Amino acid sequence: MIVDCHTHLHCPERGLLTEEHRRICKGVDACFVLAGVGDQRDQLNAELETYLRQMPRTYGFVSVNPLNDEISAKRFKTLKNHDRTAGVVLYCAEEHFHPSHSRALQLYEAAEQAGLIVYFHNCPPFSPTAVMDYAQPWLLDEVARLFPGLRIIIGRMGLPFHHQTLCLLGKHENVFADLTIHPQKIWQVYNLVMGAYEAGVMDKLLFGSGFPYAEPGHCIETLLGFNKMLADTHLPQVPREKMRSIVERDSLTALGIK
Repeated sequence: MIVDCHTHLHCPERGLLTEEHRRICKGVDACFVLAGVGDQRDQLNAELETYLRQMPRTYGFVSVNPLNDEISAKRFKTLKNHDRTAGVVLYCAEEHFHPSHSRALQLYEAAEQAGLIVYFHNCPPFSPTAVMDYAQPWLLDEVARLFPGLRIIIGRMGLPFHHQTLCLLGKHENVFADLTIHPQKIWQVYNLVMGAYEAGVMDKLLFGSGFPYAEPGHCIETLLGFNKMLADTHLPQVPREKMRSIVERDSLTALGIK
């Protein structure tokens, strides 16, 4: 099974990309679709809900700002009952709130009770106004300790703070990381994968393309082609079966999505 755990319907430069997203979905078994951030949150979430109804192999993450939006247990239970709504996505750095803000803690409690996943999308590219202090993965250690039953995904390995992410993956059972492959940044991807392999947390990595910035087919080729590229070097290699395990992981089961 191939699950693309990081895709978007919108691109700032190109707008809504429904048809393009339908096309890339044909190459995988399932997709996570993350609603975007911004003043048009209600519209973005509504477009996501419409798309989920049309595409049976997609699972949505609704965009929520705990400082302004309703975060009641009732609302989250309602979200859970929507077709294939898997969780909520938070943009702490872009929306200027600490991951352990009192309102955010209320959100995690409601999400844990409702069985929703919390996806932290605190990763590049950052806007000029983003608060990068709030993007550091170690801040999620408190969240994982307070809510051990809450399933957490750290987007794009928590770049540029990926070493913090590796520590969290090894420490907390319900913390996962999305390894979004950037085909134009091969050295970066190599170091992310090698770091996870050496830390013994390869089983906590979820494959992602980051669509529309890349497409899953190209990302898979990049990941599985590392060892061939390194054949004439003295660089350490990750066993190919470990690479394949990232791509072929049944992320739905790993995250408790039914």
